[in-house]
Amino acid sequence: MLTSGLVLGAAGGGFNGGDILFQLVIFLILLALLRKYAWGPLMGIMTQREEHVANEIKAAEARRAEASNYLEEQRELLKQSRTEAGQLIENAKKQGEMQREDIITVARAEADRLKESAKREIVQEKEKAVAALREQVSSLSVLIASKVIEKELSEADQEKLISEYIKEAGEER
Repeated sequence: MLTSGLVLGAAGGGFNGGDILFQLVIFLILLALLRKYAWGPLMGIMTQREEHVANEIKAAEARRAEASNYLEEQRELLKQSRTEAGQLIENAKKQGEMQREDIITVARAEADRLKESAKREIVQEKEKAVAALREQVSSLSVLIASKVIEKELSEADQEKLISEYIKEAGEER
C-alpha cells in the first residue's frame, strides 16, 4: 500500500511548491526573452510604422495645401488673363475707331482739297475762255466794224465798239 499511496499522493493534488516555483521562473525567463527579442523589435516596427503613416499624412496634407495654392494661383492668373484680354480688345476697338476717324478726316480733307483744286482750275479755264472769247470778239468786232463802216476807225471808237459787243455777247448767254 505504500506504493499506492505515493502514486495517490502525487496524483491526488497535493501541493508541490517546487514545480510551481520552477514554472514561475521559466515563465519569467520566457517573458524576459520575449520582451527583449520579440516585444522590443515589434514595438520598434510599430513605432516606425506609426511615424511613417504620420509623415505620409503630413506629406499628403502639404501636397493638398500646395495643390490648393496652385489652383488659386491658376484661377488668379486666368482672371488676370481675361482682364488683360478684355483690355486688349477694348484698346483695339478704340484704336480702330481712332484710325477710322483719322481715315475719314484725311479723306474729307483730300476731297476738300480736290474740290478747291477743281474750282481753281474751273476758274482758270473760265478766265482763259473769257480771255480767248474777248480776243475773238474784238477781232470779229474790228473786222465787222471795218466792213460795215468801211472806213478807218479811231482807237477810242474801236474800244467803244468792242465793249458794246462784249456786253451784248454776255447778255446773250
